[in-house]
Amino acid sequence: MHGSRRSSAGLGPALVSAFAFGGSGVAAKPLIEAGLGPLHVVWLRVAGAALIMLPVAWRHRGLVRERPALLAGFGLFAVAGVQAFYFAALSRIPVGVALLVEYLAPALVLGWVRFVQRRPVTRASAVGVVLAAGGLACVVEVWAGLSFDAVGLLLALGAACCQVGYFVLSDQGSGDAGDGGAGRPGPPDPVGVIAYGLLVGAVVLTVVARPWGMEWSVLGGRATMNGHGVPAWLLLGWIVLLATVLAYVTGVVSVRLLSPQVAGVVACLEAVIATVLAWVLLGEHLSAPQLAGGAVVLMGAFIAQSSAPKPPAGPVASGPGAPDTPEEGLPAGSGGGRARPSSSL
Repeated sequence: MHGSRRSSAGLGPALVSAFAFGGSGVAAKPLIEAGLGPLHVVWLRVAGAALIMLPVAWRHRGLVRERPALLAGFGLFAVAGVQAFYFAALSRIPVGVALLVEYLAPALVLGWVRFVQRRPVTRASAVGVVLAAGGLACVVEVWAGLSFDAVGLLLALGAACCQVGYFVLSDQGSGDAGDGGAGRPGPPDPVGVIAYGLLVGAVVLTVVARPWGMEWSVLGGRATMNGHGVPAWLLLGWIVLLATVLAYVTGVVSVRLLSPQVAGVVACLEAVIATVLAWVLLGEHLSAPQLAGGAVVLMGAFIAQSSAPKPPAGPVASGPGAPDTPEEGLPAGSGGGRARPSSSL
């Protein structure tokens, strides 16, 4: 397909993916406030999506033998870890703030590259890190003595750290990704990785969340969304079908069609969409300094991702806006704990 046509065709799915991911927290928070624990909501989301993706997992069952570490890392960090921390943060701080804190992940990845792996980073990347940190200071209103719940902020930061952990895990051994020739396995199918990541995440979360102790009656009642009663099962369907299955699948399609730079810009819209939806549907109003800080966070995150240097062995700092590489890697966006597959998979 011609380059311009590919970009045009990929923009629609990218917007759908950003909108779907951005709405996950908005749909989850009323369920949490209705009586479901954050971990139980995460388990319902992941287990429901894993059940729907089970046929896909069976189709790509060879991945279990070819990429066991990648599947385990994706399920543990990009699915279970990010979403558990993110949803736990939602129970204490606004949706938009939790998501913006999670956007510190690109900056943290660059910190790992520079200070742990002792590899150089570009000046533009450093500027992006400074902008993201400064914007976050405005979002949490540090001049007011951290008016937001400190535990909630730490939980959101935990979600960002899980994304970093997944990046680092993906870099280990990524250089052995073959091209499918000479007896070496080719890059894994991203939809298959997503399916198995959800399965692994569901197993991990079953042990952690213990769903047998869940208040199942909540799902048969109504949850309050900005003063209006909404059927809890409808919100759950939103989370599973739209914010997980549709979001991941359209994300795969869009990243394969768009350039990394364009994909990075669209991924940044996810936080904007989440903030707007939380404002309209949940009544969570952010002040003017917080909105300005959020814009700076997004700008810094995009610069940090798009300016990351190409690593010699694998995409340590790869993200939706990072340079395209032939090695295996599943760069994460945010959206309440998702990792968007790169076009190289």
